Formats: sequence, structure tokens, C-alpha cells
Amino acid sequence: MSATAHRLPDLGADPVVTTALAADLDAAGFTVEGVDALWGAEAAASLHRGSRVAALRALAARETTPLGTLATLFVLGLPTSRADAAAAFPSAGLDAVVAAGLLRVSDGAVAADDAGVVDVVDAAVVHPAVDLRPYAFVDDLGAGSWWIVSDLGELALGHAISEEHVLGIGGATTTLSGLQVPVPVRRVLDLGTGCGIQAMHARRFAEHVVATDISRRALDIARFNAQLNGIDGIDFRFGSLFEPVEGEQFDRIVSNPPFVITPRREGVPSYEYRDGGMVGDALVETVLRGLADHLHPGGTAQLLGNWEYHWGVDGLDRVRSWFADTDLDAWVIERERQDPTSYAETWIRDGGTKPGTPEFDTLMGAWLDDFADRRVTGVGFGYVVVRRPLPGGPSALRRFERVPETLGSNPAGLGATVARVLDAATWLAAHDDVALAAAHLRVAGDVTEERYYWPGNDDPTVMTLVQGGGFGRRVDADTALAAFVGACDGDLSVAAIVGALAQITGVDEQVLAADLLPAARDLVLDGLLLPA
Repeated sequence: MSATAHRLPDLGADPVVTTALAADLDAAGFTVEGVDALWGAEAAASLHRGSRVAALRALAARETTPLGTLATLFVLGLPTSRADAAAAFPSAGLDAVVAAGLLRVSDGAVAADDAGVVDVVDAAVVHPAVDLRPYAFVDDLGAGSWWIVSDLGELALGHAISEEHVLGIGGATTTLSGLQVPVPVRRVLDLGTGCGIQAMHARRFAEHVVATDISRRALDIARFNAQLNGIDGIDFRFGSLFEPVEGEQFDRIVSNPPFVITPRREGVPSYEYRDGGMVGDALVETVLRGLADHLHPGGTAQLLGNWEYHWGVDGLDRVRSWFADTDLDAWVIERERQDPTSYAETWIRDGGTKPGTPEFDTLMGAWLDDFADRRVTGVGFGYVVVRRPLPGGPSALRRFERVPETLGSNPAGLGATVARVLDAATWLAAHDDVALAAAHLRVAGDVTEERYYWPGNDDPTVMTLVQGGGFGRRVDADTALAAFVGACDGDLSVAAIVGALAQITGVDEQVLAADLLPAARDLVLDGLLLPA
């Protein structure tokens, strides 16, 4: 069966059904911990790599329970008997769950014995129509857990996904949710909501959320997820990019836009959840250029995106140019860069087309031709943080940097780091060198110092300041900078510390200040030093 032949079920969000369904999921212990305990860490890791064998073997050794049935249906994507399925939904009722579009019932399997006599093996088999799985998270309000509906993946379908596929929880999901600034605001826009997960996270810190998408199916699933988890205050709107919110402004905008760079050529599938329908990285550029019109003064945006490298043109320089005619604060963090071949392979596989097949080779050719025609030499991936300055306030932050993927690899809690960097940028903009010299700084509590010595030497050959949280920055320090940071306990001003170090080392105080003040600014921005 082809990807386009797979019929996506209609999802109905009847409040009575979703309330009863939530009660059944809760009663069964359908949680991340509960599911992992069913088959253990090794099977869970194998499942993540695309194999269900270990998980199935673990389930076969257990007595059938509602939790095992739910995991079989919605996590493994496999059918169960009608009796087992009915037992898993005592409150909602199996018929209501089927009517809601979560399950479908087949007429049963048949088999022939050695004599050729056909017999019914199972009068009715219940199949999953969607993916439904538990999701756990931790943010500044504490730990939380939800159930998230999305479309069945390639493993459950046994073939490539549909172009109308609605994606569930993935790495980009947790990255963006972790980047969201955990500061209470009035209104948030989730641009391209997909299954609704970012809107649900945003609602924890906002009075009202507007969630938009070009896919009506995505909006239906997002609405279902919000209702299933008892989350109100989200307004779901259909339309492309900023069209559904024309003339409106928000305190925060979050978006994991469909940024994947896909050839606009016949025969190349375009998946709604990832492909924006524009050439190259034009969709990301369009979104970033549109932020200024839709952010309240002081409002922020946190987004993910891809950007192209062209012959002789750096990718981050291209992103920088998109902000050139705005007064927005902009902080762009490139975490990874892929060559055209690797990029094409990644996203062709993501759609369910397997390497070594004629279809894969045809798509690879289309992708590489497109990159070659447009002189693309690589694609960067990363985070974009934007703030619209308050009236009369200067643009305090223009930072375009590459942070290795190995640093700050845990996205949870990065939103607090984003908020702190934005505050630090504002503080630094208000402090010229005279004001900075008069300020009192202290070392952040997560900063340590590493020293390396040649055997037998009393003086270190390498000194590194190490940030334990945030992006895990590592800053090489000379003797003067290490001593300066070590003296920043909030008691002495920056000028007093510089003066004392100059006296101790015999270095001219103005020369030392010229070295240390810019370094101090960088350390404040990165969060290794804090205004006391």
C-alpha cells in the first residue's frame, strides 16, 4: 500500500469520550514509567531504533493487562483481540473509542487447515488508527505528564507515511519546549502547531494561546490532545504562517516551522509537517522577517530552523542579513551543519523511503540536483531567539554563533538560560565601560575551574572556566582572567578588582582593564558572571 493510499482517520473530540478515555488511561497506569517497566530499558532502546521484537517478547512473558493492551495498540502499533481492547476501556467503552477515530475493528482473520477447510481464527481484531502515548516533562512549574495523539509512524504502518502525516513527539519537540522562556505572559502564538504540544507547553505560562496550522488534520489532533489532557485557553486557527493572526501581536511566539528544505519538483513528496512549500530556506526567512509585526514591545520569540550555505556565502551571514533592516534583538545558535548528501539522506529516510531502493535513489538525485542548481554547499540547523525592544530601548543583542551539539545537549531548562541571556543583554546595554567598572559581579553557582599542569610544574599550563548548566560553555582563561573571576564575589567593584590585580602583577591598570572588561561582558552574557 502506498503512502497516499493510507486513509487517515477522522478524529472526534467529544468531551464525554475524552474525559472517560483519560480516566481509562490513568487507571491503567499508561505513563512513561509504566510503559518502560513493561519491557525494560533494553527493549525500549531497541524500540527507539525501530525494532519491536524485544518489546513483544517481554510482553509475551506477562499476563495480559489493560496497560499491556494499550502499549501494544498505541506504542507498538499492533492489533489485539476485541475482548482485550474492551477490557482496556471500561469507562469510555470500546465502541466510543472506535467512533472517536482512535481504533478500527476488522472483520477478523481467516485460515485454512490441511484439508482446505476455512475457519475464522478471530471474529474481530482491533487495530490502532493513531499513535497515542504518554509523555513526561519537567519545566519551571515542576514535573508534568500528558497523553499525546499523532499519526501512526512507518513502523506501525509498514510503509512510508502519508504526506498529511501529523508528527508526534520527537527530538525537535523537546528542544523547542525546553527553549520556551518560562516567564508568565498574557498571549502566546504557536505558529505551525502540529499535534499541539508546543501550544500545550506555552499554556502553562500564558493566559491565552493561539495555535495555527495549514493542516486541518493537525488542528483536529491538536484540539483533541488539549481536550484529552484537560487544557483550555487555546484558540486553534487554520491558515498559513501569520495569515490567521493578521494585525495581532503577542507577548511570545514559538514555532517549529516546516523548515525542511525539499526540492520543489514533480515526484518529490511534500510532507505537511515538515515542508513549507517554498524554495530552499525561504520559509524560515519569511517567518523571521514577520516576527517584528507580531511581537508586542518587549515580546520574545523562540524558534527552530534550517538555513543554507551557498558558494562563498556563510549560512549565519545569510541569517544575519534577514535581521539587517529590523531593530530586533537576535540570537542565532547553530548546533549542527550537514553537507547536502547527508541532509538529503536524513530527510528521505524520515519520510519512510528506505536506502537501496529505486525510490530512494530517485529522490537522492532530485535533492542533489536542487542543491547543485542553487549552489548550496551545506545546511545549518539551530535555534533562533528574538526580542522586540521596548520603545526607546536600543537593540541590545545581535549574536550569531556556532555551539557544538555536544555542549548543552540537554534542552530541558534552556528556556531559563534564554531568559537570563536576554536580561543580561539588557543590563549590558545599559552599562558602558564606566558603569561596568563600577558594578559588582559574582560568579554563578554552576561555574567551576579546570587546571592542567605539566608534571613537576607549579604553574598551570591551561585554565578553563566551565559552566555546569545552560549551554555548558567552556572559556579558556589566562592568569589575569582566572584571578579576576575568582575575585568576583559581589563585594568589590570590577574597577577595584582590576586595580588590585594590576598592583599585584605590575601590569598597567588601563591596559589590564582594556583586556578584562570585554571578557567580563562576554562572561556576563554567557551567565558565568552575574550582576550582584
